[in-house]
Amino acid sequence: MFIPYLKSRLPWILFFLASLLLADLIIALDDGIEIEAASVLYMNLLLIAAFVLFITWRWRRETVFLREASRLADEPLREWEELLPERSSALEQTTAGLLTAASRAHREELAKLADAQYLEADYLAAWVHEAKAPLTAMKLILDEHRADPAMRRLQTEWLRLHLLIDRQLYISRMPTLAADFLPESASVRSLIAPEIRELAAWCMEKDVAVELEGAGLSVRTDVKWARFIIRQVLTNAVKYSPAGAAITITADRSPDGNVRVQIKDEGPGIPPQDLPRIFEKGFTGGTGRIHNAATGLGLYLADTVAARLGIRLSADSKQGQGTVLTLTFPKDNEFDRIMGG
Repeated sequence: MFIPYLKSRLPWILFFLASLLLADLIIALDDGIEIEAASVLYMNLLLIAAFVLFITWRWRRETVFLREASRLADEPLREWEELLPERSSALEQTTAGLLTAASRAHREELAKLADAQYLEADYLAAWVHEAKAPLTAMKLILDEHRADPAMRRLQTEWLRLHLLIDRQLYISRMPTLAADFLPESASVRSLIAPEIRELAAWCMEKDVAVELEGAGLSVRTDVKWARFIIRQVLTNAVKYSPAGAAITITADRSPDGNVRVQIKDEGPGIPPQDLPRIFEKGFTGGTGRIHNAATGLGLYLADTVAARLGIRLSADSKQGQGTVLTLTFPKDNEFDRIMGG
């Protein structure tokens, strides 16, 4: 901070040096002034030393406010106006006033945006709940005519609509994700089996078999949100699986003690250039463009929630050979630490 200060005070320094040089010239050219060269040199050194001390003192005094204020920059959303250091000059008073006004305006704008966001989320959640009522009625009608082939087709379309609305409900809850967590121990089977049943109509229509192996292991997690992650991954697997294919779900324990759940499909696979980006928001890739139903949200949402739960979500795929999505659950103590942090 000293070098920038010197640059800001360059006019002072140049004025001092010019004045010193002018005084030396007057002494040298005026025959009426008789001073030895050693005395002139001594006077110059004394004045330079005094000027250096003056500049140093001014630097320490003028920058103490900036140094203290800069420490508050890491917490811009706090009401830190009262924490600003004491102002010792009119310039610092003006600077503090501008910072205070800017901070208040920024907080007010953020508060307005937050209120608008919460209002939109509440409206969306209310709309989703309202939309679920006719969906429930439709489901009852479809169940009554389960034997009708046309109704089975409608049931699949109903399921897709239900999944989209249900996902929208979860999206509306994501701004308050941490407040909705409820850690508990659950078996892998209890997380996966309900999601398989949920997608049963879709799987039957496409003649896709789902095999579940090694699901007796237990994990400590939030059941509702963990099922949401599995639902997004499993929905993708069914969507991209060809007719007559199989989806294999296996659970095991890694050497370091973490429980791994792998969901493998027999779909077209993911091109190598797309694989690093599949968890990006809105990214559909080459495979997604072929399937017009792709939104680029499912895996993004799954990865976002997984990160908050301490679940590591990874993908491995070879084009033409299917895709494997792996969910690595943290150990119990690691999960509690993540939730506590």
